This record gives sequence, structure tokens and C-alpha cells, in this order.
Amino acid sequence: MIVDTHIHLYDPHRPEGAPWPDPDDTVIYLTTLPDRCIERAKPVGVEGAVVVECSEWVEDNQWVLDLADDEPFILGLVGNLDIHDERFGDHIDRFSKHPVFRGIRARMWKPDDFDGLRKLSDLDLSLDLSLNELTLSIAKELPDLRIIINHCAGIKMDGDDPEPDAVDLVRRAAEHPNMFCKLSGMMDLRCTIRPAPTEIDHYARYLDILWDAFSEDRMIFGSDWPVSDRSDRSYADVLKLAQDYVSTKPASAEAKVFSENARRAYKWQDR
Repeated sequence: MIVDTHIHLYDPHRPEGAPWPDPDDTVIYLTTLPDRCIERAKPVGVEGAVVVECSEWVEDNQWVLDLADDEPFILGLVGNLDIHDERFGDHIDRFSKHPVFRGIRARMWKPDDFDGLRKLSDLDLSLDLSLNELTLSIAKELPDLRIIINHCAGIKMDGDDPEPDAVDLVRRAAEHPNMFCKLSGMMDLRCTIRPAPTEIDHYARYLDILWDAFSEDRMIFGSDWPVSDRSDRSYADVLKLAQDYVSTKPASAEAKVFSENARRAYKWQDR
């Protein structure tokens, strides 16, 4: 089974519009609903996806949950809520009642405010974050909160030697057993060459940093579609790159990276 843990759904052409993406981003400024993802994902063996909400509008979390009610391909939603909003508790209580709602992607701007995150942990939900020093503080403060680091932990993949500080941060992050790392954003974010290289040799030395730190037990596949289209590569290309890399590892890694680890991180329910 292959599960894609990082897709985005939105409709900038609905009556109320959408706050993301920007209209100038012509590659992805398109109505992007489940069927558009499914027509790319299912032919290459992907059986389900986790939606990561980019909109800061609270009701757009409900908009995706409504889509999920009619589309079992959506296994989970990583919502977008302001962790420091005084209404956060009410919002998380409301959305967590829906079985597809599996956690939030937070942008932390008050480094000493962990109250909302404690609520998240108490509800057995997950937290998607970029990797920085604050991420390590959260992992230490809340060891029962499952944290998923997005997009290869920020390791640049343009052909230069890895930045030592970034490598050190990855290794320190992996010391926290409640942290996972997404094998995502390789072609569109971590690599800025266009069109992005498709050869595994270009990426392997960077991905090995993550693999050596998190191992096959805490790496999770995500496509970052449709943002991945900015790489001038297809959905199939993105998946194949991940598959080519994982195929160089022990046979036990495939099922873990492409579904089992994600199930542990997000605890989605079969649909």
C-alpha cells in the first residue's frame, strides 16, 4: 500500500476565493479537488492521501472535511489553526470530532506558549512542523506529541555539500523518538534546479543524512502535490524518485516508508 501524506486541496475559483495560492503562481493556481489528485495518484499505485491545509481560514478545515465525507481517498487532514489563538481550544475540540482530522500544521510564533500543543497531545493528534531549534524544544517539552518534520527537514539538494548546521540539527532532532521526517519536497523545494533532476544519484547523499538519523522506522513519503509541479516534473516522477531511493535500502523499508510509519504518525482510520 502507498499513502501520500502531503497533498493540498483548494479552489481559488469558488465564490469566496482562497487565500492560497497566489494568482501569480500560475502553475498551481487551479481548482484542485480530490479527482485531480486521484487521476495522477491511483495509476501509479497510491491508494490514499493525507491533505495538509495551507489556508489560514478556519472554515477551510471544514471545507476539506466535507470533501472527505464524499471521498474515501482522503485518509486524513492536517489542519491549519493558529496555536496561539484564544479560540484554539474551541476550534480543535470541534474539528477533532471528525475522524479524518488527524492534527495540525503549526507556525509557531510564541516560543514559550505550549498550552495549545498540550491540548493537541491530550487529544492524541499530531503536529506537522518545519525543523528548527523551537521544534526540538517542543519535542522535549511534549514527548508524547507525535511531530512530523516537513520536506526533508530543510536539507538543500542543489548539488552543493550539505550545510553542517543543518545536518547537526537533523541529527539532534532524531534523538527525540516522537519525531518523524517526511520524504517530501525533494524536487520542488529542496532542489531549485529546473527541471528538477530525476536521477537518484543527485539526491542520495542528502537523503542518506535523513535516513541515517531517522532510519526506516520514522521516514514517511509525501509528494507535496501540486506544489511539486513547480519542479517541472510529474506526480509519477516524484513518487518514482522516492521509490528509487527506498529500493536501495532493506526490503523491510518499503512498507514502512510508504504507509506503516504514516499510520503510526497520523493514526488515520481505515475508510
